[in-house]
Amino acid sequence: MMRCFLDKQMAPSDFAKANIEQVLNTLTTDEAISLTAGVGFWHTHAIERLGIPAVKVSDGPNGIRGNHFFMGTPAKCLPSSTAIGATWDPKLVEEVGLKLLAEEAKLRSASLVLAPTCNIQRNPLGGRSFESFSEDPFLSGIIASAYVKGVQSGGIGTTIKHFVANDKEDDRMAYDSILSERALREIYLMPFMLAQKHAQPWAYMTAYNRVNGTHASENAFLLKKLLRDEWKFDGMVMSDWFGTFGVDPALKAGLDLEMPGTNKWRTLDYVNRLIVARKVNVRTIKQRAKQVLELVQKCAQGAPEVLDGDGAERTVDTPESTELLRKVAAESIVLLRNENSVLPLKPQELKKIAIVGPNAKAIVLSGGGSAALKASFFITPFEGIVKALDGSGAEITYSEGARAYKTMPSLDYEMFTASGQRGWVGTWHKHESDDSLVPLDEVIQEQVIDETRIFISLSTPPGITKRWTLKLRGQLKPRDKDCKFEFGLTVAGRAKLFVDGNLVIDNWTRQRRGEDFFGVGTVEEKGTYDLKAGAKHDILVEFCNVRGPADGDEDEAVMDSNPGVRLGGAEVEDSDALLESAVSLAKEADAVIAVVGLNADWETEGYDRTTLALPGRTDELIAKVAAANKNTVVVTQSGSAITMPWSDSVPAIVHAWYLGNASGDAIADVLFGKHNPSGKLSLTFPKREEDIPSFGHFHSEDGKVRYAEDLYVGYKHYQHRNIAPLYAFGHGLSYTTFSLSNLQLSAPSISNNEFNLVVSLNVANTGSVAGSEVAQVYIAPPTTSALSHPPLQLKGWNKVRDLAPGQEEKIEVVLDKYAVSYWSEDRGVWAVEKGVYGVKVGTSSDKLVLEEIFEIKDGFEWTGI
Repeated sequence: MMRCFLDKQMAPSDFAKANIEQVLNTLTTDEAISLTAGVGFWHTHAIERLGIPAVKVSDGPNGIRGNHFFMGTPAKCLPSSTAIGATWDPKLVEEVGLKLLAEEAKLRSASLVLAPTCNIQRNPLGGRSFESFSEDPFLSGIIASAYVKGVQSGGIGTTIKHFVANDKEDDRMAYDSILSERALREIYLMPFMLAQKHAQPWAYMTAYNRVNGTHASENAFLLKKLLRDEWKFDGMVMSDWFGTFGVDPALKAGLDLEMPGTNKWRTLDYVNRLIVARKVNVRTIKQRAKQVLELVQKCAQGAPEVLDGDGAERTVDTPESTELLRKVAAESIVLLRNENSVLPLKPQELKKIAIVGPNAKAIVLSGGGSAALKASFFITPFEGIVKALDGSGAEITYSEGARAYKTMPSLDYEMFTASGQRGWVGTWHKHESDDSLVPLDEVIQEQVIDETRIFISLSTPPGITKRWTLKLRGQLKPRDKDCKFEFGLTVAGRAKLFVDGNLVIDNWTRQRRGEDFFGVGTVEEKGTYDLKAGAKHDILVEFCNVRGPADGDEDEAVMDSNPGVRLGGAEVEDSDALLESAVSLAKEADAVIAVVGLNADWETEGYDRTTLALPGRTDELIAKVAAANKNTVVVTQSGSAITMPWSDSVPAIVHAWYLGNASGDAIADVLFGKHNPSGKLSLTFPKREEDIPSFGHFHSEDGKVRYAEDLYVGYKHYQHRNIAPLYAFGHGLSYTTFSLSNLQLSAPSISNNEFNLVVSLNVANTGSVAGSEVAQVYIAPPTTSALSHPPLQLKGWNKVRDLAPGQEEKIEVVLDKYAVSYWSEDRGVWAVEKGVYGVKVGTSSDKLVLEEIFEIKDGFEWTGI
């Protein structure tokens, strides 16, 4: 067999037939060490001598970006994970995994996706909250299982992340998540446990943070005792990018693969020195290498065409994929409020519709960070609404109304080359030496760049020096009037902006450290310039990948793996005049659609939000527009919860999350009744920040984050403390009405430490249009319990799809041992108490209309999954 894999003529996918033990025995120590760390940013190590191919991984969770942040391959972007969670539809999520995500991975030549994220929505201020499915561990785990099943059934591996208690961004490399055993098991590990039980991900990714004192990548309890010994996971464990902080602790704890292969710890020199010092042994190295080899083999077996392909990244949009993107986006939208049945809007009854709000024409695709990608197409809410109204005869007016951006808006569609092509021309220049800031005149590469947020990462041209310069030249789209224009320049490196040869922004000489570009960028520096009507103003940005000096930090370090530059801009507007224009249009219209919310600057990897409020004067805009027009519909876009002080003053609110490519079409489908909304909130929307369960102890204090709310996360806290939320977990309205009736429970069945109980009920559509409803099943612990338990916990649901008016359907929800178990810290096992349990069923966590009880006469204990 080994001779076969020494044959250079064999295809990479032939590793599917390799005998792993023989390959392992043939590895040299250096080869085994090499396998335990990546190569570059996105690949595992290939060993040609033995026919071991490299495997390419690619970021998710809401789409497959491919190799490059800079000038990446246009891709399909799914709704944010919170939106996916809001579908409450595992069948749809599995279909999306198979038909969209797996196929996208193949188009990017990637065998393993770095997704799904199934951390807990502990606090909506978490910068990456939009990447996780829910505040509830059961909903998170079942949706994650469907995601994993769908992708892996397409032959592509998944990497479930971030393992574990990784629920905020500030201080993310160092903070210590301090939490009880019960909270760790019942809340934060539970989504991973359910995914492991039901779907078996091929890989796990460790979190950056510490968990009860030890970094996750070095945590033997998590990686060995729990993951491998208890859960019987037999796949590969990798680090998050730059998420290892040493060598031997992670190797011995069970971290198989360090990523990326840039600036890595696991070099041949260092690991061999540790072997000589007996701080780690060859057997451990080969154990880690074996898991990597088995992962490579799974990839070869699952999608051999990826490994045998040409490695190119491609974009393919089909009518079927576009329709599925639109469907899942519409299914995730939550109708929060609809007084007097204002929605759906009836265009034939409306002569004039005003569209207002800062998000109406903005490109709000997803949250920021590693989830970001370049969309193959995008429909803004404004475009979707206008398209839906085509032919109706309704007049459409528009006003931005208020500014809501954190950094100046992208100029991606405002910049053109001298020949009229969208974008600007970038020329790459070497420097005189690796210590010089002076670029050479010679151009080593010239390219048209259609991005003005340029995160270069490692995507530099061949032959570039350690220090280099990128000069970006273009012309700003002509204005139809004279105006003052404000530019914003952010860099990871240093840069200057010139307009018509005039220096407008100097972010070079002295800088202010900021949060952008994964925490290594500057604060955005701004400058204004007077633009003339019809003029093509020349733009030049000169960027160098060496960080400039800043007050208190004079270090001029080379940005080797994450250089970037971002140029944004917008016409200067008087905020009072903007607001008044929207109010004026609202007064004249028959209906107003206000599209507001956040974007990838506010919700992003790298830092947390500082407030639940909408930015700028957005809240004031809605309040004034609603006062001017009683038919005001508000569409909100955010990946997590926001406050809505105007909620009671508007008749209709639609929460649209981040919806990806098909945003505008999906929003229009709901607004005009083409799609009857059935989304249910995957997290609680509080009335105020002080009501959040982790309020007061969410931040890292001296490197520690105390999970003092313990088991009372999300809706469990609101019920326990009797605090009314703005909109409850599981809430979501429809354009029809439903009734639930005839709740019945089977007799509990216990055998071989397994539990079974069937919940059945009838769901009837009592309205006038077809619709879908989610019957949610919550369990109440025995009142005789000596332990503290949340008063109610979601343990099952069933989504009834497309029920016709007057139709009634009997549904069932099967409960297993997870529905009645808690973690016993005293005994170190899962325990089921004897006693009388409550079953409550309804259409949201605060609308539970049916109730029954069942009794467990003899409790039991169990371990594993």
